[in-house]
Amino acid sequence: MTLPTSPAPALSAALATYLDHLAVERGMAQNTLVSYRRDLERYIQYLTAAGVSEPAEVSPAMVAQFLAGLRAGDDGRVPLAASSAARAVVAARGWHKFLAMEGVVALDASRDVHPPSPAKRLPKALPVHEITALIDSVIGDEPRQLRDRAILEFLYGTGARISEVIGLDIGDVDLDQQSAKLRGKGSKERYVPVGSYAKAALAAYVVRGRPALLAAGGRSNHAVFLNARGGRLTRQAAWTILRSAAERSGVVSRVSPHTMRHSFATHLLEGGADIRSVQELLGHASVTTTQVYTLVTIEALREVYATSHPRAR
Repeated sequence: MTLPTSPAPALSAALATYLDHLAVERGMAQNTLVSYRRDLERYIQYLTAAGVSEPAEVSPAMVAQFLAGLRAGDDGRVPLAASSAARAVVAARGWHKFLAMEGVVALDASRDVHPPSPAKRLPKALPVHEITALIDSVIGDEPRQLRDRAILEFLYGTGARISEVIGLDIGDVDLDQQSAKLRGKGSKERYVPVGSYAKAALAAYVVRGRPALLAAGGRSNHAVFLNARGGRLTRQAAWTILRSAAERSGVVSRVSPHTMRHSFATHLLEGGADIRSVQELLGHASVTTTQVYTLVTIEALREVYATSHPRAR
């Protein structure tokens, strides 16, 4: 498709008005505004090449075709990833919605054209030996060392979210029954088993570490995990504990509290657990959310197949 040298005046004017609106009335950041301008100029070029000279001449089919061109590549341009194409379509949709609200056009031509969904990122899980190194990097019998090891063991041993861990109260943990009550999203409660390693670490902390931290606060606190002042540990402090353990153990920097949860789920599935059980343990409302972990195990199997089967390559 050969592009005309310049768009029709009406299209240029409509674009300029919208960009002014974003900059002045919406207060859009300069970098974002530059991205919007670039994406919309490409869109205006496309419309001009399609013979459009007025915003009212744009049809829903044209908007859809623009999206298709972004994903497939057009006019010598390489295909865009879903995230980049989505950004361009969001810009075009914003422009059309603005024109409709301002009365420049009667209908929003982009109303039924939706940005492509970005590819689902697979959760990153650590191999078991790195999890072990991470936990074993916490050595000592000082109150905070006992607490830090208990947190790491509990994160990996239960697959709990970090918010669920710091929200634990003493009454939520039953070490005799090796179980704990977690409060998940939407205040939904669930009971999870506590494995022997997490139980031992928790018992050591509750008996020998927590009383000293509690005394430092000089007041009653029902939280399981306490800071040095006897208050409930914060999310940021728990993240710091994990990051420090990663640095000591030499585990790469891709570690976060959610990495422990991802590792918990992935290792369960690799060990033969069924997906419904993993769903319950993670507290997912839908099994669809849990199914992403099966993709991780499939990728691992694909690597084994590729390196082991004589006709895989």
